Formats: sequence, C-alpha cells, structure tokens
Amino acid sequence: MNNSIKKGLLGLTLIAMGIAAGWGLAQWRAGTAHVADAPGATTERKVLYWYDPMSPTQKFDKPGKSPFMDMDLVPKYADEDGQDGSGLSVSPQTVQSLGLRAAEVVQGKVSADVDVVGTVLLNDREVSIVQARAAGFVERVYARAPGDVVAVGAPLADLLLPEWVAAQREFLAVRALKDESLTDAARQRLLYTVTVPQSGLVAELMVRQGMTVPAGASLARVNGLSTVWVEVAVPEAQSGPLQVGQTAQVRLAAFPGEALRARVVAILPEANRDTRTVRVRLELPNPGQRLKAGMSGQVTLKGNEQRALLVPSEAVVRTGRRALAYVVDGPGKFHPVEVQLGAEIGDQLVIKSGLAAGQQVVASAQFLIDSEASLRGLLPAQAGASTAAQGHGDHGASAPSAA
Repeated sequence: MNNSIKKGLLGLTLIAMGIAAGWGLAQWRAGTAHVADAPGATTERKVLYWYDPMSPTQKFDKPGKSPFMDMDLVPKYADEDGQDGSGLSVSPQTVQSLGLRAAEVVQGKVSADVDVVGTVLLNDREVSIVQARAAGFVERVYARAPGDVVAVGAPLADLLLPEWVAAQREFLAVRALKDESLTDAARQRLLYTVTVPQSGLVAELMVRQGMTVPAGASLARVNGLSTVWVEVAVPEAQSGPLQVGQTAQVRLAAFPGEALRARVVAILPEANRDTRTVRVRLELPNPGQRLKAGMSGQVTLKGNEQRALLVPSEAVVRTGRRALAYVVDGPGKFHPVEVQLGAEIGDQLVIKSGLAAGQQVVASAQFLIDSEASLRGLLPAQAGASTAAQGHGDHGASAPSAA
C-alpha cells in the first residue's frame, strides 16, 4: 500500500513539473512576441501553426487546448523564422520572470589533483639479510622474534664455528692443561656473535638454538623503518600527468587533521587489467617510527598548475553528443556555442575551446532557451558542416540537462 502511495505521489510530482516547464516555455514564447503584439503595432503577425511547448514537434492548424497537457497551444509566427539564425531574442520582462542568470567566463589557474586511498607499507629498499659467515652450530639465540624492533649492532645469535681449526687446536691444548679460566677463554675464540647491521623490524627470523647452519645461510631479515611507502591505485585515465618526484599529501586515519608530505618514488610500469588502475608508490619519512605498515588514509597527488577557462558547471547543457553554452550577446539576446570540455573541478568546468575570457554565458533556465533554440533550428556558433547536416533537431531530441 505504501509503495502504491509513493508511486502515485511521484507521478503527480512529475506531471506538475511538466506543466510548470510547459508554462515557463509558453511565457518565454509570449515574451519573444511581446514587442510585435504591443498596442500600436501596425502589422498583423501571421501564424504558421500552433504547438504544445511540451511537444514542440506536433503541429496544430488552430488554437485550443493541448491534447497532451491541460494548457493552451502556443502560436508559431512566420516572422520568427526571419530572425538572426544564430541567436534568440527575449523581452526584459521575460528575462526577469524566468530568473535568467548570467555568469562570466573567467581565466584561472587549475591543477588536476588526484584523490585516492593509500596503504602504508614497509620500504622494501631498506632490507638487510643477516647470514652466517661460516658453517657452525647455533649455541645461543638472543630474545628476538618476528615483529621486534631492534637497534643497529644488536646481537642476534652466537655460533660455534669448528672450521676455525687453529682456534680449535688451541682450545684442545688449553683444555688438556686442566685450567678452567684458560679453557673458557680459548672456547670464546671459537664463538662468533652475529649482530644486526641496521636498526629496524625483524621481518623474518630463521635461526633457532641447536641448529647446524652452513656458510652463507640466512638467519634473519631486517626491514628499516626510517621511511615507509604509501601505495595507491590511481585510475588509468588520471595517471598520465603523474611524474616521479612530484609531491603529495597524506592524511592517515590514525592522525586526524594532520597532513603529511610524501614524494612519488615509483610509477609501476604495468596497469591492473581488472581495475584499470596504475600502482604508484610514495615515500614518507617516519620519524619516531609512529607510522605502521597496514595503516590507511587519503592521498592527494598534486597536479601541475595550468591556466584554463572556467565556467560554472550549470552553464553547460550536455546532450550526450556534444556540450553547449548560451552566450549573452546583449540584453535579452543569446546564441548557442558548442564547447569542448576539460576536467570538472568542484562546481566549475574547464573549457578547452568555444568560449573566450570575459564572455557572459547563461547559468540558469537553460532548458527553456535550449528548447526554443531546438524549435527554431538554431545551430551552435562553432558547428561545422557535419553539424549542419544533422540539424539542431538532434540536439533537441535528447532531454537537455544542466551539469
């Protein structure tokens, strides 16, 4: 029952919006005829046909009520086709009643920033592998475990190295003297303490007490923590301008309100075929080792600033085939211009071509102007021969929408 009521209310709302749009277009049409219909006009205007503003392609040979909506049909006058083929004219009263608003085309500086989610990783360029220099036996392993943070020079394990024959023979000779102090000293010469070459995280520990290890055996893997990586997946379409060395801002969930400065150190040469993204690595200083692998946050890759023409997003009518803006030629005078769009930055659009700085464009009620332009067959100012062949009807066939 509730769904039925909701659907009914939605239908009524759409009907009301349609009636309002039709009324607005009718007022627009009435405004364009205001001067010719004013008292004192000496010539009678010839009506070609009548039409419904909500269905302008349907023509009627006499006035009356629209069969589609409960509203009066609007006349199409013969002298309207004699207007300048590139523009529209409307009375100041209609401009005011429709709330038409203009915006200036401005030239400003824009940067194509990329906002993505990043993950903190250990820096794999700061890895040390601890190995045994000679074959021997593991006499002792110090209190270490994977995940521990150790300082440079910290002891890892004591190895007994029988291959050191001279020291072994000395040990045997001293032991024959039955002198305990000399025997212990000689034994120490057989022992070799393996230490950690750099401070960092014990990522792997492969040595245990009692093991026999050959020469060159890996005993541990230590990952430095002075810097960390932040890895992000950038959409393929936004990865082109990225360069190694450019800066970025990192905001981690663990440190709200704090912006960390990072640097791009690598743009991996292979894109992900499933997600259509490119992996980018950033390097971030890690003083105090407070950044932990696995943390996540928002990363903003700063683009290079460039000068560009900007208009409000709402000033552009997109039809699917092309984008149009309506330039203000004077009070109540407009003409359509086909524009090429760049990036959308906030509530503004970058205009690559079609407009010039300082021009005024319509920023509200474009659907009324667009419908009128479609009805009159007006072509965009920069349309070429292919556009003329299509006719403005292609533009009017799609429901215009302000971005």
